[in-house]
Amino acid sequence: MSHNIEQLQRHEIPNRVRFVPGNGDLTKTVVTTNTSAAEIYLHGSHVTGFQKNGESPLLFMSDKSLFAPGKAIRGGVPICFPWFGSREGLPAHGFARVMAWELVATTALPDGGVCVRFRLPENAGGANAFLGKVDFIVTVNDALTMELHVTNPVAEPLIFEECLHAYFSVGDINDIAITGLKGAHYLDKTDNNARKLETGDAIKIVSETDRVYLDTTGAVEIHDAKLRRIIRVEKGGSASTVVWNPWIAKARAMADFGDEEFRGMVCVEAGNVGQNQITLASGKSSALKVKLSSPPLK
Repeated sequence: MSHNIEQLQRHEIPNRVRFVPGNGDLTKTVVTTNTSAAEIYLHGSHVTGFQKNGESPLLFMSDKSLFAPGKAIRGGVPICFPWFGSREGLPAHGFARVMAWELVATTALPDGGVCVRFRLPENAGGANAFLGKVDFIVTVNDALTMELHVTNPVAEPLIFEECLHAYFSVGDINDIAITGLKGAHYLDKTDNNARKLETGDAIKIVSETDRVYLDTTGAVEIHDAKLRRIIRVEKGGSASTVVWNPWIAKARAMADFGDEEFRGMVCVEAGNVGQNQITLASGKSSALKVKLSSPPLK
């Protein structure tokens, strides 16, 4: 096992935090609060579940997902870092999501919630090691809050991309509308990265969708008619929003994704990618923060 559960047990909190063998014998953090439950794998510091009491899961997980060292988990919230997209000869979306992270601390909060802090190991990435210090803080209560903190301890600036690649569970892809991006320019990856303007009040997913919305800092909402809820994605320290659904052909082409699973999911991702990448001066820190909540659809 990649993490010795016995060593982690000192971080357990009765009725709040425990560590168990997960899929593929990878260590899983199970969080329980008065209002919700969550699961986080140390592999990739990957949130694989969040569910409010009495509601259906907020996050989508593929039934075909791999759970193995060096492989990315399909679904939940992968951490794309320190680059986004593909790089020749290197892991897609960076190495952070395919490495075991270290557990730093668990904290029971006065409101009944729980905070869990993870750290990317030093020299992670080997020859492509990132020289900064990277922490990931997950706070679980009636919402799910995730924060990626990066600090630059070296003399030269650090340049990186980052994205919290959230997969959301929806009742039916044909019955959702995504709002909050009207007026933003985006790069359409399904059309040779053509730069386009979002003119509609609501985005409907009707075909393969892979868009990077630029210079967008506001909240985005997924209005789900079937599940009668809104998934609200609030963010801080993020200038990019990615919207993705693989649709029919790409879903069938992915080995770790079910042929029909595109119907029950959509990704709305918060980060800083492409022209919004981060240049972090020596001694400085950055914080990417995402808060996910699910008010009812009126």
